[in-house]
Amino acid sequence: MKIDVIDIGIILAYFGIVILLGFLVSRRGIKDINSYFLSSNSLPWWILGVSNASGMYDITGTMWLVYVLFVYGLKSVWLPWLWPTFNQIFLMVFLSIWLRRSKVMTGAAWIRTRFGTSMGAQLAHIIVVIFALVSVVGFLAYGFQGIGKFAKIFLPWDISPGAYAVILMSLTAVYAVKGGMMSVVITEFLQFIVLTIASIAVGVIAMNAVSPAMLRAVVPAGWNQIFFGWHLNLDWTGLIDAVNTKIQSDGYSLFSIFFMMMVFKGILVSAAGPAPNYDMQRVLATRSPKDAAKMSWFVNVVLCFPRYMMIAGLTVLALVYFSPQLKAMGPNIDFEMVLPYALKNLIPVGWVGLILAGLIAAFMSNYAATINAAPAYVVNDIYKRFINPDDHPKKYVRMSYIVSVVFVLLGFAFGFIVGSINEVMLWIVNALWPGYTAANVLKWYWWRLNGYGYFWGMVAGIGAALALAMFVPSVGAIYAFPYILAVSVIGCVAGTYLTAPEPDEVLIDFYMRVRPWGFWTPVLRKVQQRHPRFQPNRRFGKDIFNVGVGVAWQTSLVALPIFLVIREMTSVYVTLAVLVATSVTLKFSWWNTLEEASRDDDALAALQQTHIPEPAVPAAEAIT
Repeated sequence: MKIDVIDIGIILAYFGIVILLGFLVSRRGIKDINSYFLSSNSLPWWILGVSNASGMYDITGTMWLVYVLFVYGLKSVWLPWLWPTFNQIFLMVFLSIWLRRSKVMTGAAWIRTRFGTSMGAQLAHIIVVIFALVSVVGFLAYGFQGIGKFAKIFLPWDISPGAYAVILMSLTAVYAVKGGMMSVVITEFLQFIVLTIASIAVGVIAMNAVSPAMLRAVVPAGWNQIFFGWHLNLDWTGLIDAVNTKIQSDGYSLFSIFFMMMVFKGILVSAAGPAPNYDMQRVLATRSPKDAAKMSWFVNVVLCFPRYMMIAGLTVLALVYFSPQLKAMGPNIDFEMVLPYALKNLIPVGWVGLILAGLIAAFMSNYAATINAAPAYVVNDIYKRFINPDDHPKKYVRMSYIVSVVFVLLGFAFGFIVGSINEVMLWIVNALWPGYTAANVLKWYWWRLNGYGYFWGMVAGIGAALALAMFVPSVGAIYAFPYILAVSVIGCVAGTYLTAPEPDEVLIDFYMRVRPWGFWTPVLRKVQQRHPRFQPNRRFGKDIFNVGVGVAWQTSLVALPIFLVIREMTSVYVTLAVLVATSVTLKFSWWNTLEEASRDDDALAALQQTHIPEPAVPAAEAIT
């Protein structure tokens, strides 16, 4: 694709500004590992929220969302629940607060808070580190492939996709490695501004280029309806016949069954809390538990509207102007051609450069956040914990540089050979996330789960997912989830009951510090023997209510820009009314209670300072 010299200038200027900015702020990120990985918990929650949103705005995900909106219309609003997107609501309402109260640096370090330092806890710690590092390598490798192919299509120089990937990933790694989280967050803030301008511009261009009548002529009946019945009921016959085949191959025709499975999986994955990646790191980097909740809320505010303006704009332009070419492709429709066609033929000069800079910014944000998360697990959770816990702070930072470079090179290596190990990599990705769920749900809500149970639950779940992918590949990931979950639960329960509970001191400290709700009655009794004035967390009902309202609020934020771009004004007004109603409800039932949670933290700190010695009790009354 040939682009104008003005657009090339905009892209090069953007790269220069981002790299310069990353270097200017890098000096603040090299005092010690806390400042390197968490910016010394000094950044405002709203900046971390923008950074987190920017890291989630990846190219591959954006193009997948364009595809599902093209094929499924407004019903595609529900499909991101596969990930699930509403995990941010669980984080916003209560899990970010619980996680931030632990005051640790990584997800693996959090394991010590929950399970202590027993042998089971050590095994649990190791499995989390392995999980985090394997997923980092996988994401870097697929990022390598994605940005290489993207750059080959759009940038004018005649070099290979692999060479493009090495250049762009190296430029991003320079400031991400040098300045740690501070450089990553500040550059992501700039990148998000570019992304937002580009996204809204695409939506506005589409609104001006496509009338509602033009759109209705190229989509099937029901395409603009967000709700659904038992069946999907979208018939592309006579428009683009091959899309019907695509719907069948996706397995979404019986949409109600698929939707129920998606919600079942989504609730459990969300209740497990964030995986040990950059999302968790942003939560741990906030100043306080209250700020952690606000940060997760702000991710939804700043991400949904601009991102779906771009998605809706690209989709509408493709439907009206690119459908004949897609139809001519026959059964082998290539939806990756939607974006190149739209930029080449429908976007004015100048805007092309800005949009390309924005899409490259999306890659850079996601990639830089991933790089910054990786060395924390090697340096903090392996070297500092097991090898040299008393080394000089600057030594840890220098080691972080080296580990970051190693992971960048691993990403290059796997990226170059990913074509030959594609299926293996898919097995790893599909195995990690389902296998993670059961153990990480139980760790929050069931006191009896110990380190051995956590370890064997993770091993059993990941092993079951790999086995299903290898021996029964025809079973889709979402339909395999219940089987993987069942095996993982068995591993958790067996590992737990075949070994002793964690020590009282560990359980009591965790319960008092984090204050989760759930099945914690034996631990509560023990705490109240020491601190009679201690009150348990009784917010279960309110938290679940706020999660339900929050999911409706988030869904309206996703649907509103799509309805706006396609100019379904009645739906715009209805969606806006839902957004306002849910926002007001959350203001009173959630936001206003964050101060109460902050006061509870202060009261608990004072209570713990007036420690009452543990009373002598018979062994039968200990936590068992």
